[in-house]
Amino acid sequence: MTDWIIPFLCGLGASVVSAWGVGGGTLLLLVMTLFLGVDQRTAQGVNLLFFLPTAASALACHAKGGYLDKPTLKAAVPAAAAAALAGAWVSNNLDVEVLRRPFGVYLLLSGAGLIWPKKKEREP
Repeated sequence: MTDWIIPFLCGLGASVVSAWGVGGGTLLLLVMTLFLGVDQRTAQGVNLLFFLPTAASALACHAKGGYLDKPTLKAAVPAAAAAALAGAWVSNNLDVEVLRRPFGVYLLLSGAGLIWPKKKEREP
């Protein structure tokens, strides 16, 4: 009966952290795979479902504020869609254990980039 409380609280916490701009979906992915025993592919699917409403609302807010560069958007969408399809194909055709290590390295590098950001060069 209470098996839903911990996953619910993890999702709620990830939502709050995501609203702060920290990347709650990635944290949710780690919690699901490391602590809740969810298969990595299932966790990545949940992560994608977690991300879509956030991305849609951000896109709407940026469009309303006039912050979208439409030529760049038109150029990026086809490449992003092709890359997403290729990534989905790769993830479905490789063993989870083959994907786990590179994804862990990506998360470590991403986290390091957040902790130690690149210094901006001063303009003359």
